[in-house]
Amino acid sequence: MADFYQNGIVTTLHNLSERPVEDLEKELVSFARRRPMALILPSLFSELEGEALPHIVSEISKVPYLSQVVIGLDRADKEQYKHALGFFDNLGQNHRILWNDGPRLKALDNELSELGLAPKELGKGRNVWYCMGYILATGTAESVALHDCDILTYDRSLLARLIYPVANPQFNYEFCKGYYARVANGKINGRVSRLLVTPMLRALKRVIGNTDYLEFMDSFRYPLAGEFSFRRDVLNDIRIPSDWGLEIGVLSEMHRNYSSNRLCQADIAKTYDHKHQDLSADNDAGGLSKMSIDITKAMFRKLATQGETFNMETFRSIKATYYRIALDFVETYHNDAVMNGLNLDIHNEEKAVELFAQNIMKAGESFLDNPMETPFIPSWNRVVSAMPNVLERLKDAVEQDYNECK
Repeated sequence: MADFYQNGIVTTLHNLSERPVEDLEKELVSFARRRPMALILPSLFSELEGEALPHIVSEISKVPYLSQVVIGLDRADKEQYKHALGFFDNLGQNHRILWNDGPRLKALDNELSELGLAPKELGKGRNVWYCMGYILATGTAESVALHDCDILTYDRSLLARLIYPVANPQFNYEFCKGYYARVANGKINGRVSRLLVTPMLRALKRVIGNTDYLEFMDSFRYPLAGEFSFRRDVLNDIRIPSDWGLEIGVLSEMHRNYSSNRLCQADIAKTYDHKHQDLSADNDAGGLSKMSIDITKAMFRKLATQGETFNMETFRSIKATYYRIALDFVETYHNDAVMNGLNLDIHNEEKAVELFAQNIMKAGESFLDNPMETPFIPSWNRVVSAMPNVLERLKDAVEQDYNECK
């Protein structure tokens, strides 16, 4: 059972009573009369053939309060898109699939590219951004949740607890970040959050001093969770990274746009497991290695916008401080695992710390070598200003794909 402790400057909504999902859903149905709700599912086609997504769709089909489900489909040809239409037909709610690799959406993406307004990288950030645009285009939902499609331990209570804080009309939250214990199959998981993000934030506090932003980020119990919810108005101004810095970038945007009392985090799952990335120690263009570089650069960029000045000496100090703090955390996590009868391989934990320490320097070098790098996808407000009919065209393209292939 969770405690009720409030840490940091962001409200934490705990799971204190294991409240039945049926009770939550009954309230959410009543909230939906005033605040219609939607769900975004960013998916690769390969996930339709995996173990997790069929069960996720089965669970979502039982959800009584959703008005809309928006699926972003990546890496799919026409036959695979047609297959996806049948796959998601099991959903009882109104739903549409954005066929991101289809000719209509690619043509729109090319037009936006010519204006310098399209996402520059393929991946989850781009997928989520177009789904957000579709939510704005349809104007159906007031409260929106987003979660990944590879959650092996999914049940619909996760969604209920995730969307509740932004759906309840008596709450004033604009954004909710999900969190959970990354423990499954007798092991403690979540290496990048445990061994990079938290010790990195503590190291930055020591080297450059505590700031409101670092205190804000260090308030989140699982900052890399791919599950969050928000009010629809959040979508107009948010600028998200198209790389692995998505989750850190979203939190940074929330810090920029809203007071901390309009933001919260909620305990959404007792157990959570999903597809695990390789460490990729020999390839910093993939796996957890690339993820660690992108996340670290995202932090450096945010701090630079607040007036912090970086050079290689600063990065060396950050790396050394991080390394010592992270090794201490390895011992902490090991002791926690032993007391709970779980496994934790100290050798592999320290190998990850060594890789992340090296990648702090790589991220720093990249940051200094590319001062004009702009990995953020433009806000939808800016895109609409440049192409006033873009949302209607996005909506029409999705409908035409659906009608042509259904």
